[in-house]
Amino acid sequence: MPVFSIWESSFPSEHVSLGREVTEAIWQEMPHFPGYLRHVLIEDLDEPGHLFVVSEWESREAADEVLAEYASNPNALLANELVVEPRRRTLGRRLRPKGSRGRAASGFLDREAGPERRRGV
Repeated sequence: MPVFSIWESSFPSEHVSLGREVTEAIWQEMPHFPGYLRHVLIEDLDEPGHLFVVSEWESREAADEVLAEYASNPNALLANELVVEPRRRTLGRRLRPKGSRGRAASGFLDREAGPERRRGV
């Protein structure tokens, strides 16, 4: 069952740019890992440096294996040094609306959504 891994990081004002760069660098490497499907990087509009990454993985096991393997990567270590509080990871699953008959809700990170459909999200 696919899972979502949501990372939250808060970088202080003096490290906003470097925090964003290292976060982007981390996620540029993820497509090389088994089980990775996609991600989106989100920045808080009211608090630059407060970042979220919502990623989708084939399974919890795949997400957990990459977490363990990547923990000692220099980019992960640098991100951990720069944040004002420890980075948080939450794992979750997509909920289906009642009456959806097993189909995914359309929208963000929807595999079936083409570029023209995603623009409205």
